Amino acid sequence: MARVLAGLAALLSALCIASAAWAHATLLSSEPADGSVLTLPPKMVQLHFNESVARAVIGVIDADGKARDVATRAVGQSVLIVLPDDLPQGTQIVSYRVVSQDGHPVAGSLVFSIGAVTGAAPPAKTSPQAVLIWLARIGVYLGLFVGVGGAFFAAWIGQGPSGSTVSRGALAVGLVSAVASLGLQGLDLLNLPLGGIVTSAPWASALATSLGPSLLMAIVVVAIAWYAWKSPGILIARVLTTLCMAGVGLSLAMSGHAATASPQWLTRPLLFLHGVAAAYWIGALAPLATMARWRNDDLPRVLKQFSGLAIPLVGLLVLSGLVLSIIQLGSVRALIETQYGILLSVKLALVILLLGLAALNRFVCTPAVVANYENTRPLLGAILLECALVVCILAVVAGWRFTPPPRASAASVAAPLSVHIHTDAAMFQVLVSPGKVGANDFVLQLMTGDAALLPAKEATLIMSLPERGIEPMERRAALGPDGYWHVRGVALPLAGRWHMRIEALVSDFEKVTLQDELQVR
Repeated sequence: MARVLAGLAALLSALCIASAAWAHATLLSSEPADGSVLTLPPKMVQLHFNESVARAVIGVIDADGKARDVATRAVGQSVLIVLPDDLPQGTQIVSYRVVSQDGHPVAGSLVFSIGAVTGAAPPAKTSPQAVLIWLARIGVYLGLFVGVGGAFFAAWIGQGPSGSTVSRGALAVGLVSAVASLGLQGLDLLNLPLGGIVTSAPWASALATSLGPSLLMAIVVVAIAWYAWKSPGILIARVLTTLCMAGVGLSLAMSGHAATASPQWLTRPLLFLHGVAAAYWIGALAPLATMARWRNDDLPRVLKQFSGLAIPLVGLLVLSGLVLSIIQLGSVRALIETQYGILLSVKLALVILLLGLAALNRFVCTPAVVANYENTRPLLGAILLECALVVCILAVVAGWRFTPPPRASAASVAAPLSVHIHTDAAMFQVLVSPGKVGANDFVLQLMTGDAALLPAKEATLIMSLPERGIEPMERRAALGPDGYWHVRGVALPLAGRWHMRIEALVSDFEKVTLQDELQVR
């Protein structure tokens, strides 16, 4: 057992160390900007995110209402969309759906107009698949917490079939829901109708995201917990259910908003412990309610044994939840100003009620049952209320699937300035941070006309502000490990429209020069 637990600990550590600082992807800027009116049709649309993304579905609807085929490519944190040459005058709509590194699809639309505005973006539609995704997510939680937690309780504390109907039912629901969640995730990624679930594409797409391994882990854990119910020996059941409890924590720590927040050396272990503690507490409710209903003679012993470990685990559950909430929120105002924060506020209110009931059980109902186990009605009533609150909490938590945490949304507030310079021979994407008076960092992404990486021997940034009499300032760029050229600490002392020129030495005999204007705030 010690070797098994050590191996699981090593696996969790590797999970935490090996992963990048993933977050929920947020669109920082676009070229052309959302809502802009252009004189000439652009050759390309660029979407810039706060992290690397994988494209899923990109669509363009022109000013005549026709869907147009476009070529797309993901380059680092940007998605490049090559537009048709014959776009009509008027408002064009670009609809995108990309996959962030936490495994969740991120969708949105932007509009730009050629010549004049002729329409507006279509109103957002609520997909009926969102309800199915939400319900399936609740089902997965029921399987992990009620089902696996109930199997662990039966093997280690209850030592009997009490509550087996509810726990086994939760395992069955969890198994079906985990499989369904995998298919629905793929449909959401590819923006396919519900009938597309019978094809292989959505399943393959879902497995390629971080949510795929998480759901596979949930499926394996639920299946092993089901088998543990039928184990002939108590020792085998205890070993299997212990592994399953660890699997609950691993499944939650492999994907999702909280799991992919920074610093991951803290968030992933906290989420692991949060999931294990929740499964221990929630999994015991159905067996305890059954024993209280039938006035089981073993109830006093079970209550003492369960309560002894429940108190520190509930404390760990609350502490880990608070730390994760602070990381996700970023500020107290986000509790009431963001959809994520509102859901968290509802959850916190429900958790406070749940903790009140748990305290009532521990300090009032449990001593009464130990003294006289014939009087179990107050305990049964309190446990049933706990069950109802748990279902409500799981329903609220499942709603987080559809809203980014405030920490991800805040990234767009500090978005760097983005300038795109494009010719037939080459194109330069320039990111300027913070893009205002003072020291600024420049990132130069040098590409060929077809968006391939432009190999260069050296790159130079030249800035000037003719309207204020500032002559050109030349700064040599350094090639970074990310393949981009960096110029750090460029002093821009005055606001205004700076002239920017970039020179890239492609060979000893060829230099590519592009220039544009940069509005410094």
